[in-house]
Amino acid sequence: MAGESYDEAIASLTKLLSEKADLGAVAAAKIKDLTAELEDAGSKPFNPDERIRTGFVQFKSEKFEKNPDLYGKLAKGQSPKFLVFACSDSRVCPSHILNFQPGEAFMVRNIANMVPPFDKTKYSGAGAAIEYAVLHLKVENIVVIGHSCCGGIKGLMSIPDDGTPASDFIEQWVRICNPAKSKVKTDTGSLSFSEQCTNCEKEAVNVSLGNLLTYPFVKERVLDKTLALKGAHYNFVTGNFELWDLNFKVQPSISV
Repeated sequence: MAGESYDEAIASLTKLLSEKADLGAVAAAKIKDLTAELEDAGSKPFNPDERIRTGFVQFKSEKFEKNPDLYGKLAKGQSPKFLVFACSDSRVCPSHILNFQPGEAFMVRNIANMVPPFDKTKYSGAGAAIEYAVLHLKVENIVVIGHSCCGGIKGLMSIPDDGTPASDFIEQWVRICNPAKSKVKTDTGSLSFSEQCTNCEKEAVNVSLGNLLTYPFVKERVLDKTLALKGAHYNFVTGNFELWDLNFKVQPSISV
């Protein structure tokens, strides 16, 4: 019944109850209870405070209280193996799709999962997160995860050639991956706009991986093989997940 509205669900359950006269008393009672819950839920306006409260209560009873060793260890500190850049899109929570447990991944989420180049003033927020994860938490992997139907990438691909802005923040941010847009337009200009956006979702990940190397402490750890950079793409339409490495052929700095 995942695709049904609550009215349709109620109708289906009521029909089932009337048709299956041989249902056991317990099963029948459960169906009646479920029907009542659906009717009740449909009549109430959404209450954000209640949703947050019940969500936390469920988390505490089903996870926190059942895993005292894990949460006791986390209370003393964290040592995640991953730094993950993911989109702010509500459909692509990395902990949900990759089953990360608390303490496994240090997360940065933003529009279109982009990593800006090193800039102490313009992108200090992203730089602080990368610096903390790499130098203090000593993560061993940085993963940039793109995804299907990305609004940020669609916005990037839709910016007019004359550069006329249509937003206060979004367009300026997604221009970080202009090189991806240019590559897609050049290499796959004959494809439909939707197909170009899909290609750009992946190319933008590669641009972000390249941008990571503009951070000296990231480049240093990649060179000494204590840090790996990985790209990924999650397609929530088909349920597929791609993961790849890039061979940057990074050369050490030459002192003169």
